[in-house]
Amino acid sequence: MSRRHAVTTGCVLAIAALTLTAAPVVAQPRTAETPVAVAVAVRRSPPGMIEALQRDLGLTREQAEERLANEIRLAPIEAQVREQIGDRFGGAWYTGITARTLVVATTSAADIARLTALGVRAEVVNRSLKELQAIKKELDVTLATRPHAGRVRYVDVRNNKVAVLSSESEATEHGIEAAGVDTEAVRVVPSKEQPRLLHDLVGGTPYYVGVTSRCSIGFSVTRGTQNGFVSAGHCGKVGSATTGFNRVAQGVFQASNFPDSDFGWVAVNGDWTPKPLVDNGTGGTVTVAGSKEAIEGASVCRSGSTTDWHCGIIQQRNASITYPQGTVFELVRTNVCAESGDSGGSFISIDQAQGVTSGGSGDCTSGGVTYFQPIGEILTTYGLSLMTTADKPPPPNTGTCTGYAQTVTGTLNSEQSAYQPDNRHYRATAVGVHAGCLDAYEGVDFDLYLQKWNGRVWDTVATADGLGAHKKISYTGPPGYYRYRVLSSSGFSPYVLGYRSP
Repeated sequence: MSRRHAVTTGCVLAIAALTLTAAPVVAQPRTAETPVAVAVAVRRSPPGMIEALQRDLGLTREQAEERLANEIRLAPIEAQVREQIGDRFGGAWYTGITARTLVVATTSAADIARLTALGVRAEVVNRSLKELQAIKKELDVTLATRPHAGRVRYVDVRNNKVAVLSSESEATEHGIEAAGVDTEAVRVVPSKEQPRLLHDLVGGTPYYVGVTSRCSIGFSVTRGTQNGFVSAGHCGKVGSATTGFNRVAQGVFQASNFPDSDFGWVAVNGDWTPKPLVDNGTGGTVTVAGSKEAIEGASVCRSGSTTDWHCGIIQQRNASITYPQGTVFELVRTNVCAESGDSGGSFISIDQAQGVTSGGSGDCTSGGVTYFQPIGEILTTYGLSLMTTADKPPPPNTGTCTGYAQTVTGTLNSEQSAYQPDNRHYRATAVGVHAGCLDAYEGVDFDLYLQKWNGRVWDTVATADGLGAHKKISYTGPPGYYRYRVLSSSGFSPYVLGYRSP
C-alpha cells in the first residue's frame, strides 16, 4: 500500500545547504504479452548498453548479450508464476553472471513441481513477499524517527528477510525491538552507506533550476496536449522555472513530492520537443519502448548529466531511506554508481523505463549504491503518459552518415528488405572504393549488404550485419553493376542510406 499519494508542494531549499556535508543527503544540484522470441530479437542490444555492461559488470560482449537475452526470455515466466501462486509468492531473482537462472520463492512445497515445469528454480521460504513488506512497513514507521537506527531498509527476498543497513548495530537493534516485529525476519547489515540525493528532452541530460542548481531529466511524458518530463522531486518545488542544458528557458515544475516520495514533473514550453530517448553517454541514445518493471537481479543502466551512462544490477525493491530532510519510501536499490548532479536521471532496463534517480552512496570512481524512484507511481500520481517509441517514434539519427554523394531513404518493418537505389542498381566505371552508410532508429537491428552483378545473379560482396541500427560498408571492387540490400532483422524504422562509388 503506497504511502506516497499526497503530493507535497513545500519548498526544499534546505537541500542546497547540505550539498557538501558528510551526512547522508539527497542528490544535490551541482554548482498483452509479447512472444518471447520476438521480444529478444527486437530488444537485444540498445546502443551503448552492451559496452556499459561489459565495463561495469566485468562481462565479455558475449556474456552481456546473453544476459540481456535471458532477462527478456525469463521475465514473462516470472509474471506468470507471480499470478499463479498468489499470496504464496516470496519473490524472484536472477542468478549467474548471465542471468541464466530464474529463482522463484514460495511458502509452499506443493508449488515446486509447477515451478520446475516452467523452467525456473523453486525455493521454499518461511515468509511471503506480502509478509515481508508488512514487516518493513512497521520498521519504516519506527526507524524513520531514530536518526541512528538505520537509514536504509529494504526487502531482501534472497534471504527472505527485511534488511536494515546501519553503522550503529546496537541502536538499530533497539529500534527493531521497539517496532514490535518478528526479529527473526529482520537482519541488521553493517554498512557505512550514507545515501544522499544526487541533485543537480532526452533522459539523462542536464537542466537547471535557478543559477546553480543542476539535475537530470528522467523521461519524457505528456499530460493531454502538454509535453514535459519527470525528474526527482527534491530538484525543485512547484512553480520553479527550469532552463535546459543550453540555459534556454525550458519549463516550470507542475508538481513536486519530497520527502515521502522523490518525484516531480516539469511542463515544457513550445521550444522543447520531448523524445522517447535516453542519452547513452557516448553520443548516442537508447529508445524507450515501455515501462515494464524489471525483476530483481536484472541489469539496469542509469543516465545522468554528471557521470553519463553506468550500468549494474537491480538488487532490492521496496527500500526506504531516511535522509536529513525526511524519509522516502518504496525506492529500488541498485549497485549502479552516481554522483551529484545525476539526480532525476533515467534508469532503464534494456528499453523499459524503470525510474528516476533519487540518491545514493559512493561515486563512479570507487563504486557506489544508487536508489531510484519507480516510474509507475510517478505516472499514476500525476496522470502522466510515458512517451515511448510506440507513441511517437523518433527520426533516424543521420549524424553518422553525412558527406555521402548519394542519399536514399525508405521504411522497413521487421524482417522486410529493400534494394537501393530505388529498387535498381548503379554502375561503377573504374576500380575503386564503394562506401555505404546506414542509419535507422536506435533500438532496431538493421543489416546492410553490397551486391555485384556477375552476369547471372547478384553476388553479395560486402556485409555489415552486426547488432544495432547503424551500419557501414567499405569495399574495393572492379567496374560493374552494384546495388545495396537493406534488411530489418528486427524492428520497424525509417532509414537513411548514404553511399558513394568510383
